[in-house]
Amino acid sequence: MRVFISSVRKGLEEERDLLPGLITALGHTPVRFEDFSAQTTPSREACLAALESADVCLFLLGPNYGHRFPETGQSATHDEWVHAQRLGKPRLVYRKSGVRFEPDQHEFTRIVEAYATGVFRDSFSTSAELQTKVVKGLRELDSKPSPLEFRRLTQKPPLIWIADDDRAQSSGSSQDSLLELHVLSMDHPGYSAREMDQFVESLVSRVRGTEYIESGQALNLLRSQDHATVSIENGQHRAWDKPQTGRIREVRLYKTGQISVRSTLPRDQMGSILDPEALPKQLAEMLRFAGALGIIEQGHILVAAGVPSDGLISVDTFDPHRSRSRAQPLNFGRSVGMYRTEPDESVSLAALGDGAHEVGSDLSRALFGRLRT
Repeated sequence: MRVFISSVRKGLEEERDLLPGLITALGHTPVRFEDFSAQTTPSREACLAALESADVCLFLLGPNYGHRFPETGQSATHDEWVHAQRLGKPRLVYRKSGVRFEPDQHEFTRIVEAYATGVFRDSFSTSAELQTKVVKGLRELDSKPSPLEFRRLTQKPPLIWIADDDRAQSSGSSQDSLLELHVLSMDHPGYSAREMDQFVESLVSRVRGTEYIESGQALNLLRSQDHATVSIENGQHRAWDKPQTGRIREVRLYKTGQISVRSTLPRDQMGSILDPEALPKQLAEMLRFAGALGIIEQGHILVAAGVPSDGLISVDTFDPHRSRSRAQPLNFGRSVGMYRTEPDESVSLAALGDGAHEVGSDLSRALFGRLRT
């Protein structure tokens, strides 16, 4: 495995210098900024590119938060944590004991330790103790079986599709086509009025706490009789004819226990795009986002996805740097309802974490299968 080491160097110099040799001795490849940058603070782009090439990310949390990049207002380690979370990378986290944390580092540590899905966390006092725990963590990760477990359904799930709800108000503009993802916990009795009130009170902070939302994006909470909705204002202020990537725009929590996430599809001046390569990644990100809310924490779940058939949606390749000059919409001038997957299996909770990429790929294949029929 390629093991990306992420931490501030100050206060962790000895630990950072010892880990590469240990990782190499275990038969893996260490990746750290000291090996590809001559500067104390390497470029943000270089760090994130190196992280993307890794199979696992190893985070060390010491007393110092580190230099803030002007692009994000966050340290390199914080940026790398967010990027690893979005990519669904396996993460090993080790916190140094017996040292005084800066206020910013204390807050960042709170964010890391609050994230409950698919993360190994431990602490250490000495370099020798850290080495022992890293060996154990990497060996467990290397031998870990697939986290996904599937079970055949015996009855049709009671999923709620937002597009079918006559009361639904679109979070996007008239040019947006919204991709829907739904997660429903199996055998969930639903929430009482008291439980729902508690979730509603924390829903905005839960959405913000996932760090999938840019700090400048406004969140608006609405509540109806059977669900609560957090709509996310579009942070992309780009010209209408410029390509735009898909963004999460809404999350709903129903009294039944269902979580629904809606995102815009990638689009350019010719309309929205269903890209066979981009769609699995977008669905995986939506699954991780649902998991990062920290609402569904145990048991098996149902997952389903769908896109509306109306609007200017075409199957094509999305290019973030150039708009298309022509497109062939799926159902120009008519509507045939909604293309949606029909789940016949439940899956373990790992679908919202380590297994999000695999489940997102399965959902994408099923959705394109519906398009062909």
